[in-house]
Amino acid sequence: MTTALVPLHYVALGGRGPEDVVADPEGRVLTGMADGRILRIRHLADPDTARAEVLAETGGRPLGLELLPDGRLLVCDAERGLLGVDPDSGTVTVLADSVAGQRLRFCSNVVAQDDGSVFFTVSSRRHPLDQWIGDIVEHSGTGRLLRLAPGSSIPEVLLDGLQFANGLAPSADGSFLVIAETGACRLTRYHLTGPRAGHAEPFADLPGMPDNLWRDGPDGPIWVALAGPRVPPLDLLHRTPPAVRRAVARAAVHAPFRPGGTIGVLALDDHGGTVHHLARRRSGFRMVTSVCRAGRHLVLGSLWEPGIAVCALPSAG
Repeated sequence: MTTALVPLHYVALGGRGPEDVVADPEGRVLTGMADGRILRIRHLADPDTARAEVLAETGGRPLGLELLPDGRLLVCDAERGLLGVDPDSGTVTVLADSVAGQRLRFCSNVVAQDDGSVFFTVSSRRHPLDQWIGDIVEHSGTGRLLRLAPGSSIPEVLLDGLQFANGLAPSADGSFLVIAETGACRLTRYHLTGPRAGHAEPFADLPGMPDNLWRDGPDGPIWVALAGPRVPPLDLLHRTPPAVRRAVARAAVHAPFRPGGTIGVLALDDHGGTVHHLARRRSGFRMVTSVCRAGRHLVLGSLWEPGIAVCALPSAG
């Protein structure tokens, strides 16, 4: 059953592209903007009193965020690599900026484990962020899952060949990770422990293109932002020879782009079952690239919009 996804109000942020949104224990929401700012937004329930403060500036393009228990932030920056941010001082530290002798670009989302390991995705090794549509069209399969061991600055490649690797979320027990493959409209499970440790398998096929993921605590679901619906002509294109896809991708990156009005988010359990499906056609808030729960609200982020949308939390069950 699908529930209507209707924003209650919007919070403008004085810039564009709050691509990822994450909530802290106090119900404040953190996001990164196209101009490099990391913001923390308070009082989201009331649009008249909502306020955003600048915590840091990365000097690049922040995408996925992970809030650590001590209050520090991990940031995937599409231009600078994996960063650490101290929100008290605003200090930005480069944790990793290369892998296998190549510069890291288009880091997308990140999660940390209790042992200090950091896992993060790289969406594409062929196309930068401002040409993301080229990778979706070309279906290049150059996305990666990487791991940065505690104390290391050199990531290791755990998975390669992913179709625009994007959002990342842990299971409730920490035994596996869920990876969003935007270009394939699916989620993939990567086992961290047990007899299948180091192996990947399908987790869920989706009705749209997944972007960022957010784990709603150990007892809550995995929230999935759907940046757009499935596009049947694109599915057909992905079955054509690589040379055809490359030619179409070259044209796509130069064509004007405006996202459609269909938006959606899902909440899934650790078996890939759907807990909630919220959607809306002809939405004024477009291209939902992230979702998180903050108190009694759902908050939507967007690579496209100049602010965030605040929605009602769906009822249990």
